[in-house]
Order: sequence, then C-alpha cells, then structure tokens
Amino acid sequence: MENITIVTEFILMGLSNLPVVRFSLFAAILLIYLITLVGNGTILLAIGADSHLHNPMYFFLTNLSLLDICCPTATVPKMLENLLLERSTISFVGCVLQLYFLVALVGTEVFLLAAMAYDRYVAICNPLRYTVIMSKKLCLQMAAGTWVTGFLNSLLHTVMTFTLPYCKSNRVKQYYCDIPPVLALSCASTYAAEMVVLIVGGIFGVGAFLVTLISYIHIISIILRIRSSKGKRKAFSTCASHLIVVCLFYGTTIFTYIRPSSSHHPDQDRLVASRDVSWHCLCALRPAIPLSSC
Repeated sequence: MENITIVTEFILMGLSNLPVVRFSLFAAILLIYLITLVGNGTILLAIGADSHLHNPMYFFLTNLSLLDICCPTATVPKMLENLLLERSTISFVGCVLQLYFLVALVGTEVFLLAAMAYDRYVAICNPLRYTVIMSKKLCLQMAAGTWVTGFLNSLLHTVMTFTLPYCKSNRVKQYYCDIPPVLALSCASTYAAEMVVLIVGGIFGVGAFLVTLISYIHIISIILRIRSSKGKRKAFSTCASHLIVVCLFYGTTIFTYIRPSSSHHPDQDRLVASRDVSWHCLCALRPAIPLSSC
C-alpha cells in the first residue's frame, strides 16, 4: 500500500523563478491590469453620464466592459501576490473559487459577444425597426441570460472538476487555476469531466459562434450593397472592433479548452494564457472605436 496524501493546497507554476524577471513581470502585469481597470472604468462612467449613450449598443458595451474588469480580477491579483512575495501557493478553496469565477466570466463573455453580434445585425439590417426589436425589456433579458447561463455552466464544470480525488502532485502547470491543468493532477479518471468540457462547452460555444457568424454574414451582405463608400466605411467601422474581439477571444478559448488533455503542453498553455491576460488590456481601448463612429 503506497502512502496517499490529500491535497490541501496547490502550487502554481509561474512564468519564471528568476528574481529580476519576476520583478519585471510584476511591473508589466500590474501596468496592463491598471490600464484594463482604468480604461473600462472610464467607459462605464462615460456611458453612465451621457444620456445619449443609453441605447442597446452601449448597454451591451457596458456589460462587456464590466466583464473585462472582472475576468482579469479573478486571476491577476493572486498572480501579482505570488510574484511580489516570491511564492506560488494557493489554497484548495481559493483554487476552486478562482476556477469557478474564471470559467463563469469567460462563458458569460461568449454569450455576450453573440448578443452584441445580433444587436449589430438588427441595427444594420433592420435600422427602421431597431428600437422596436431591441427593446429595453429584450436587452435586459438577453444580458441577464448571458450572466445566468455563464455562471450555471461554470458551476457544472467546477463540480465535475473538484469532486475528483486529488492525492498525487499538487503542482499546477499554469499560473492560475484552470480546468485542464487542474484535471491533469487528479489520481482518478478524468474522462467524464473532459467530456463535459468538450460536449457542453462545444454546444454552447458553437451555438454562440454560429449566432455571431450568421449575424455577420447578413451584415456583410447588406454592407456590400451600400453604394456610398462613406456609408460602407461607417458600417464596417461600427463592427470592426467587435470582430477583432471575437477573433482574439475565440482563438485563445478554443486553444485552451476545446482539445484533449493529452495535447496540452505547459509552455504553450502558459504562453496562450499570458496572451489571454494581455488582450483584456486591448479590450480596454476597444470600445473607443464604436463610440467615435456612430
């Protein structure tokens, strides 16, 4: 009989153990995080203070900016603490909470991007009926649905992940708690949990992606029919920033989640995760494009 030790805390594998590099990473990540908070916070204040921006487009933009504040907040503070104090531990409960909120916020953003794509579809393809279709009640229902679905989806994945026994290594090959690197530490079969990620995540992700794709197929077909070059530029500029966010978001999310655990490589996963943290900084500047173009 071999000794079995129940895991009570996890060790997060950082980007580097060199003191000089750790300080540089701390400064860079802190700067990116502050830009994210200030940029999206400014957007929230600007939309709240200007009554002319109280319409469906900016209502969804408010939700997206709020998500872009919350999502890095789920992981970055602990990452900064570990870099500053030169430690890499997180409690079992802390890991559960971090994973839950991270997956919930990422899932919510998937659905919100689809809702924003539908909003742009109605605005460009049915401009005369826009205010009727995108009523305040419908916008509230769509926004509430994205948040509720995202958090319920995360609850399922979190329960499936942490009901597994963890009695071997406690070294998470990532600098925050996420489903793939945590599942890799289980001393039981992770097949069911991985299938839940692939099937449930695939259904929700593909469904939201199809809504976004179909919306933009109609949008592009309408824009191409516009005779005025100025009108085309204005229509494209309204949607360009959203398309960039969609491509960056789906690219990192698909690489991180929609693949079997056997294909995960620690160095690649940490690189993609660092890009995922960085792109939230870009999202802090992203809303300025539609603000100036409409």
